Amino acid sequence: MSGSILNKTLYATSRKREIKMGKKVTVQIVTYNSEKDILKCLDSIRKQTYKNFEVIVIDNKSTDNTVDLFKKESSYSKLILNTENTGFCKGHNIGFKEGTGEYVMVLNPDVVLDKNFFEEVVNEMEKDSKIGLISGKILRMSYQFTPTNIIDSTGIILPRNKRAYDRGQGEEDLGQYDEKRDIFGVCGAAAVYKREMLEDIKIDDEYFDENFFAYKEDVDLSWRARLFGWKCKYVPAAIAYHHRGWKKSSRKDQPTWLKIHSIKNRYLMIIKNEKFINLIKNIPWLLVTDVGIFFYCLFKEPQTLRYIIETVKLIPSTLKKRKIIQKKARSIR
Repeated sequence: MSGSILNKTLYATSRKREIKMGKKVTVQIVTYNSEKDILKCLDSIRKQTYKNFEVIVIDNKSTDNTVDLFKKESSYSKLILNTENTGFCKGHNIGFKEGTGEYVMVLNPDVVLDKNFFEEVVNEMEKDSKIGLISGKILRMSYQFTPTNIIDSTGIILPRNKRAYDRGQGEEDLGQYDEKRDIFGVCGAAAVYKREMLEDIKIDDEYFDENFFAYKEDVDLSWRARLFGWKCKYVPAAIAYHHRGWKKSSRKDQPTWLKIHSIKNRYLMIIKNEKFINLIKNIPWLLVTDVGIFFYCLFKEPQTLRYIIETVKLIPSTLKKRKIIQKKARSIR
């Protein structure tokens, strides 16, 4: 065989392998005392039908046996041990900078993926270059890792009062969310992002806003991505199973710090992302919600009133981010 024919043959073979492998998926998991969940999570990644992926684990100084479990594992590509609990946002920002995949999956350690999850998501991403975010169908599972047909999330909805919620949460899955569609945002428990999109929307070298620490960062990033013209898609064939601690019973089981961050972050994302004209239009809905939040906290959870102080402290830096976002925004959706 001549050199030119051999080279063509080798090139064709290489291209077939490349096409078969597809683009790389970086899976990044931030752990904090996750010993009960992490092995099941990693095992579900290992069993994926789509094999071109890497796994980055960022541990936020766990005090249980999480790190010891990693030392016995080999199903991750890189383990980053933080010397303090940096929070969900900063932890994942570290991962975003370390990964090499064209697609990035932010995955909670208490999530187990169906074996076809990556395959379904990558196939959908490849259909449209403007898809920047994808959410699959996330169902609940028990603390014994038994799957249920109760919906945890089929994407995020942001109504006029800007209190985001998970579409379909708590409903029995009867196929009512089995249609692909555009959605407002993706649930951060199992979110897939295009790296090109992440680089496009980062502000001051932050992907997730580190002022958030944790909670609602997925809503904020989704909102910003849409402002910048990226599409957010729901893919029901990509299935995951999730259990989350405080959802098991009631609000009283949520830690105080989480309640404070939740309220504070709602205000931060409104300040950053909402168009002024929309803010004016939505004032009645916002006022009713905000007055309700204040009086609920005052009489039921006075310790959470600290959200006011925390929000005010962050207004100057948030306004600077708003200026950048509104200047770069390409869409008013």
